[in-house]
Amino acid sequence: MSDVPAVAIVGMSGRFPGARDLGEFWRNLLDGACSIADFTEEELLSAGVDAAELRSPGYVASKGFLADADRFEHELFGFNATEAAALDPQHRQLLETAWSALEDAGHDPRRTRLRTGVYVGGGPSEHAVAAQVDGRLRARLGAMRARVFTDREFMAGWLSYRLGLTGPSLTVQTGCSTSLATVHVAVQALLNGECDLALAGGVSIDSPYPRGYLYEPGGISSPDGRCRPFDEKAAGTVGGDGVGLVVLRLLEDAVADGDPVYAVIRGTAAGNDGAGRVGFTAPGVDGQTSTIVEAWAAAGLDPADAQFLEAHGTGTDLGDRIEVAAAAAAFRGARRCALGSVKSNVGHLNAAAGVAGLIKAALMLRHRTMVPTVNVTRPHPDLALDDTPFRLLTRVEEWERPAYGPRLAGVSSLGIGGTNVHVVLEEPPSGPAAADTAEGAEGAGVVLPLSAWTGAQLATAARRLAAALREPDAPRLADVAHTLAHGRAALEARAYVTATTREQAATALESLATGLDASRDDHRSTSTAQAASRTTAIGAAWAAGHEVTWPETGGHRTHLPTYPFAGHHHGALTLTPPPTSHQPPARQPDTETAVTALFRTTLALTGEQDLDRTYFAAGGDSLTAVFLVSELRDRFALDVPIDLFLTEHPLRELISRAVHGEEEDLLADLLDELEP
Repeated sequence: MSDVPAVAIVGMSGRFPGARDLGEFWRNLLDGACSIADFTEEELLSAGVDAAELRSPGYVASKGFLADADRFEHELFGFNATEAAALDPQHRQLLETAWSALEDAGHDPRRTRLRTGVYVGGGPSEHAVAAQVDGRLRARLGAMRARVFTDREFMAGWLSYRLGLTGPSLTVQTGCSTSLATVHVAVQALLNGECDLALAGGVSIDSPYPRGYLYEPGGISSPDGRCRPFDEKAAGTVGGDGVGLVVLRLLEDAVADGDPVYAVIRGTAAGNDGAGRVGFTAPGVDGQTSTIVEAWAAAGLDPADAQFLEAHGTGTDLGDRIEVAAAAAAFRGARRCALGSVKSNVGHLNAAAGVAGLIKAALMLRHRTMVPTVNVTRPHPDLALDDTPFRLLTRVEEWERPAYGPRLAGVSSLGIGGTNVHVVLEEPPSGPAAADTAEGAEGAGVVLPLSAWTGAQLATAARRLAAALREPDAPRLADVAHTLAHGRAALEARAYVTATTREQAATALESLATGLDASRDDHRSTSTAQAASRTTAIGAAWAAGHEVTWPETGGHRTHLPTYPFAGHHHGALTLTPPPTSHQPPARQPDTETAVTALFRTTLALTGEQDLDRTYFAAGGDSLTAVFLVSELRDRFALDVPIDLFLTEHPLRELISRAVHGEEEDLLADLLDELEP
């Protein structure tokens, strides 16, 4: 083991084609599943694909499709429905994935106590492009708000703002190597003491709707909708959508706190091919080689000791040949090293490609299992793999620990424009001894608190946790109680159970879920009379909505099922022109009705009762107030002071005052409302 300072992956979350979470992702990898979707003509036409393009001889109706990419639980993050629909699906998916990743690491996503940095990047999206030319969107939100809801440069900022993260917040863009580049930047920030915890990764959702692509001979795309990295039939890549984030912490801090670790990042490096390639979009051998060598030197390790390389592996003729040549030069002298690429499973995820490969390799190290590259049979003869240290991985293999040291893997990601990134991974340190995790060591009763936005989600959370507690490698009950108490946000719908063993807890949670299914209005539950009355009283107080001081369980953070998101479909903007309407223009409403409609649209008000709420209670904020003042002036010639939005008047009265221009001493009103 190297003595060089290292970084631990303590949390992960991702949504990939065919996989709503990392549990499904790992099962797909084990099963050798290809999750690239093939669409019917009807599906594509319904999704707005141009009929002439679709019927072109070169159109390939395939993509690594991310299901439900337009869903978003906007209430959880403080957005109203109008804002959620304007927010780019990439931003939506990043927010939810960041929440899950922090929970997976055992940190409350609304109250992370460590200084947390954010390092993310994304791909181009149809939604963002359409937003720039959608006059109706700008009319509803204003040009500035439309931009901050859709531009990639604000991805990191939204995560920091909505989750209260105070460390450095950087949006990183390096083309296809974006998400692995964020990991490199995050690792350096941790090693330099710029933050204590870091979120790193990326997202790519060009459109949440079914899409194919036009195959061009000599281009990078596959003619048949399948990606076959390094295979004799390799003919190109297939695009895909996905999102992945890892939570990073200095290894020594993670070990000191007893955090669970997926894998250890021993070293990273980033470089560029410079002018040493035939074109801007072409890769270069020397640049890739030097980046790999630099990463292993930073780790204080010999690349010859690696047992697995997760390659960029696009399945393109030029790209695969250059990558194998570069890696072979860097890994010279290595024992037979397995070679793989997750693109065969999910397609090329653009800005999320690197983190998908990193998560795959980390899961392999955690489970001590190598998974196959699918759609491959024999290596491409031009690669001459027999003359390199590499072999194609075509089946599931147990990852045996080598006699000369720990399990080691490299992960590479290459970007158009020449930015290469390489990460050196090592297996996680040994966990606690078996005696420490035995059922008999669980001891006194503990309270297990649960919360969610709705009762239905609460029931889902209870069932998922019950299933996790029945797994053979289930964590100690003390760790479960500690993580639920300190590593989860306290939401509106709450419940709890008390238990002394994992089996007892699982049974109580299943009973709780059944009860919640029967009556969604009852969010509180006590499961057993065996726990001490003080424990039950604390659980009851918490379920009633009070702040409580949780008793010390002696537990540590552990991986548990994360929040069961259940947001609505908010759609996405597209560049498909809307159908032409031949209906006569509607009669213009009176000014007060039109202003009320403006407020309803901007604040996503759904009922008459919403007009009885104050501006801020209805979801307004200062930026929206500036927009409304501007709209009232430009569209209705109403000169409304922004102070009006700071009053405690119900919205219907605020609108009336704005329209009719009643002479009011707004400053006096404000002073009166501030008096005790």
